[in-house]
Parts: sequence; C-alpha cells; structure tokens
Amino acid sequence: MTVSTGSTAPPTEFGGSRGHALALEMMRRMQRVRLFEEATVALFHAGELPAMVHLSIGQEAAVVGACLATETSDYMTGNHRSHGHPIAKGARLDALMAELLGKATGVCGGKGGSMHLADFSVGSLGESGIVGSAIPVATGAALAAQVRGSGQVALCFFGDGAASEGVLHESMNMASIWRLPVVYFCENNGYAVSVTAEESLSVPDVSMRAAGYSMPGVTVDGQDVLAVYRATVEAVRRARAGEGPSLVEAKTYRFHEHAYGLTVPQQYRDQSVVDSWFETLDPVRLFQERLVAWGVATSDELDAVRDEVQSEVDAAVEFAKASPFPPPEAAYTDLYAPSEVSA
Repeated sequence: MTVSTGSTAPPTEFGGSRGHALALEMMRRMQRVRLFEEATVALFHAGELPAMVHLSIGQEAAVVGACLATETSDYMTGNHRSHGHPIAKGARLDALMAELLGKATGVCGGKGGSMHLADFSVGSLGESGIVGSAIPVATGAALAAQVRGSGQVALCFFGDGAASEGVLHESMNMASIWRLPVVYFCENNGYAVSVTAEESLSVPDVSMRAAGYSMPGVTVDGQDVLAVYRATVEAVRRARAGEGPSLVEAKTYRFHEHAYGLTVPQQYRDQSVVDSWFETLDPVRLFQERLVAWGVATSDELDAVRDEVQSEVDAAVEFAKASPFPPPEAAYTDLYAPSEVSA
C-alpha cells in the first residue's frame, strides 16, 4: 500500500497551535539536515574532512518524518548515510560537526567520524559502513526494551541495498515471533552505489516482504514528510502497544553520488534527470510550498526558521574548527566496557 498527502486541504495534524508547532519543527529539522550537509560539502572542498562523506541531501523528509514519530527516549539505528538520522532525532549540531572533523568534542570523542556516529542522549545507538549491520542492533534494543518493560521502541533505518541482506530477514522473523517493538524503516533511494533497485530486488516494493513475516508493510512517498510521519506514527503506536514490528518503506532520491567526491567509472543514471530532481522533488522546497498553500505557515515564518538554523549550523562549524583533536593516549580509552569483576 502506498500513502501520500498531496492534498490541497490543510492536514488535521497541523490544526491549532500544537499543529502549527509540529509543522515548524518538521521544517526546522529538515533544514538542519540540509544546511548541515551543505556545510559538510563546503568543509570537504576546503580539505577539512578526513574522508569522503555520504550525504542525506534529497532524503530529508524520510529521515525527519520517521524520527519525529518517536520519542527522545526511543532507540534509533542508522546506516552509512547517517548524518541526518541523529540530527532528525534531536542531536546537537556542534558535537556532530566536531565528530565529522575528528575532534575531541565530538559525540564519539572524534573516534567515530562521518560513518560511525552515536549519540545515546537522543537514543542514537550508532551506525556503520557495514551494510545492514545496525539491523540486529535495533532488534536487540527492542528485545531489551520488551524484557525491561520500558515502553521504548527501536527505529531501524536501512537502505534498499540492505533489503536483501540475510540479517534483515533473520531479524524480521525473530521480531515477528517475539512481537518486538521495532520499526524497520527502508530508505529506498533507488540505488545501492550504482546498482538499481530494479536489478537487485525481487519485488517492486520492499514493503511487500513484510507479508512473509506476518507484519504490516507500507510504502510511502519519501519526499512527503507528512506521509512518512503518518505511516511511522502508526508503526510506533503498534510497537508500543505490544502489537509487534512493522516495515515502512520510503521511496526517496539521493541527489548526490553514493559518497560525495566519489567518481563512478561508468555513468549509471542520467545526469539531466538527477539535476531536475532539485527542481521537482526537493523535499524541503515541497514542504515549504505546501505549508504556505495550506495556510499553516507564512513565507516569513519559514524564512525565519531557515535563518535560525543557518546560524546554528554556522556556530557548529566554528565550534568544530576551534575544538582540539583528541590526545594520542585517547586511542587506548573506550576499547572495552568497564568491568565490575575484581581481580
């Protein structure tokens, strides 16, 4: 089933002062992801980043819509394209930017870098360059929440490239049997590096695979933040009520290459089509236009949100640049969990 919210009528979620605040928070977090990523590109070109980065530009609606459907205390796992996930979950931009630059003030003390961020303060358990590796982590976190009776939910992000990994199917099977409070969320941007989803998937929609594990599956327009939010809210509700896992798929677009700065030897997508995505499928612009058309927010309000976020991002960059690198001896800390066993 595909869900979209392309209606011209104002959505019920945005009614009243609380609805207005929700709409502006969606816009604020989408702008945080976009402007943070644009600042990352500038730092890359300035030679400030130690490696290539995997950008969420074009996928902001999928990330923000899903994360806003959860609570701060809920768990979340990302993937290699994961600057946007902790940002959408509410993480501090300054500590995240410092981590990208390998600084001691980063969320992981400068040891994680772009692809291995974690911020427990917002429930972000981490991410990894190993495709599909965070899926069992999220499943285990959901099991822990169930055993403790904490009421927490685990939100598990993965891409279409990980949709055929065995660990996803093992995890979904286990989660269904034990009715674990986990939401499996596929950001299907159409390409696993340069391999199209059509070439690597046996089904047109990843969500169709949910049926094999007796859980609900839904495909949504990943450029529509409200459609993503609605689908994930329902999946989170089910999980928190003890009704088990769900699979949500957001069809989205990766506007840049798999890794920014990576040159793919053979052209695998039409560049003129990719260029047109910025004009026709930009989730940030689409949401801005809808909020104004719905009468939910004014252009001045939305401009103010962007200016506020730009100042926040600028401050984060300055904080990161001014922060020290970790000392050499820090390489030997955080290698093992503290042991309570005495000699």
